[in-house]
Amino acid sequence: SMTFLVGAFATAIFLMFVILVLQFNSFFQAFVVMSAIIFSIAGVLLGLLITGRPFGIVMGGIGVIALAGIVVNNNIVLIDTFNDLKREGLSPLEAALRTGAQRLRPVILTSVTTALGLLPMVIGVNLNFFTREIVYGAPSTQWWTELSSAIAGGLVVATILTLVVTPAMLMLGERKVNRATKRKQPAE
Repeated sequence: SMTFLVGAFATAIFLMFVILVLQFNSFFQAFVVMSAIIFSIAGVLLGLLITGRPFGIVMGGIGVIALAGIVVNNNIVLIDTFNDLKREGLSPLEAALRTGAQRLRPVILTSVTTALGLLPMVIGVNLNFFTREIVYGAPSTQWWTELSSAIAGGLVVATILTLVVTPAMLMLGERKVNRATKRKQPAE
C-alpha cells in the first residue's frame, strides 16, 4: 500500500507541476503553488497530533493526496488574481495586497466549509437512522477519523499560511526579476 501511495503522490505532484507550468508559463509561480503542499503536510501532522491519531499509510496518505488538490486550488486562485491585477497595470506590491484582500473571503469560506463538513468524522460521530442514536467513537468511524483529521488539520494550517506566504513569495519573485532586469540594463 505504501509503495502504491508514494507512487500515486509523486505522479500527482508531477502532473500538477507540469499543468501549472503550462498554465502560468512560469516555473517560479508553479513552485509557489506547489509549496502549499509542504505547508499542508505540516498541518496534517498537527491535526493528527491534536486528535491523537497515528499517521497510517493508507488513510493518512489518501488524506495528504486529497489535501494536495484542495490546497493547490487555493493557491491557483491567488496567483491567477495576482497575474490579472499586474496585467491591468498595478505594481506588484499593490497587486499582492489587492489579491489578498479580494480572495480572502472565497479562500477562507472554502476551507472553513470543508473543515466543518469533515468535523463529524473528525469527532467520530456515527448516526444510526434505524435506531435513532448518535454514537461517538463507533467502530465504523475509526477508518474515517484519520483521513478527515488529516484533511481538516492540513487545510486549516495551509489556508492560513497560503494567505500570508503566497503573496510574500510572489513579492520575492518580483523583486528578484526587478534586480535581474536592473543588472542587464547598460549604465548610462
